[in-house]
Amino acid sequence: MNHLTKSLVALVALHCIGTTFAAREEWLSDFTAAKKVAADSKKDLLMDFTGSDWCSWCIKLDKEVFSQEPFKAGVKDKFVLVELDFPHDKSKLSADTLKQNEEMGEKYAIKGYPTILLCDEEGRPYAKTGYQEGGPEAYVKHLEELHAAKAVRDKSFAEAAKSEGVVKAKALVAALGAMGLEDSAVANFYGDVVAQIKAADPKDETGYAKAAAAKEQLVAFQEKLQELGQKGDFDGAMVLVDKTLKEGGFSEEDTQQIMMVRVMIFAQQKKFDEAIKAVDEAKAFAPTSKIAGQLDGFKTRLEAAKQKGGADEPVKEK
Repeated sequence: MNHLTKSLVALVALHCIGTTFAAREEWLSDFTAAKKVAADSKKDLLMDFTGSDWCSWCIKLDKEVFSQEPFKAGVKDKFVLVELDFPHDKSKLSADTLKQNEEMGEKYAIKGYPTILLCDEEGRPYAKTGYQEGGPEAYVKHLEELHAAKAVRDKSFAEAAKSEGVVKAKALVAALGAMGLEDSAVANFYGDVVAQIKAADPKDETGYAKAAAAKEQLVAFQEKLQELGQKGDFDGAMVLVDKTLKEGGFSEEDTQQIMMVRVMIFAQQKKFDEAIKAVDEAKAFAPTSKIAGQLDGFKTRLEAAKQKGGADEPVKEK
């Protein structure tokens, strides 16, 4: 190989390597390349799902934290930084990167920006966060706290590997619980763990299967409710709510939230007496819940709306 050929090869290699970096220095945009770097350096992945040219909180997070030296110094030995950008100006990214980011957004069930995921070197998420106030030092400390979830996960997985039956299932449930991931992320990345829990605990002594079924039922309820709401079918929505409450199987908090849907339907119809009664029933069901303290104020607004004869817009739940 002559000197010119070597130079051309070097140029091509440099170009290829350069395309794996995102617009921000030290951030990679090629997920496959980032996983390899993470595996080789024994680091985890910090993935930033961002809208770099339109998302105000993304821009704020980058300016206040990611671009600051204390952040760079605080994460360089622990994380490989990965940017998954969803800009309005598509010309900023190659077609391959745009395609990759869309696929990654679906796989990781991203619903808003910025979403920051901490993942192991294989790309399995173990913690999720977003914008945090306090600057780079505080953010690094926040990431260290989130990183602890991985240690709990791995310890629980190790305990499960040495156990059988319900003991194994409990360890696996603890592993999933430590990460606090959304159901979609658990399904996409820890489906094998869910299968092991069900196999080890066929009688559902852990209650995991029951809780999972309730979540699925709640999602189905919300989807159907939204469909009826778009049609303006209040009567159909009320039938759905009453049917769902009768079937039960939900946590106390979720049940109370469903009861409050009845309140909102009555309020939308300006049936304030029924709405006020429904608020009292919801509070009596779980008087010490997270939202119970808000219900008295909500009831007061309903009573005020009733006094005005419902002339104002229907009361909205806060």
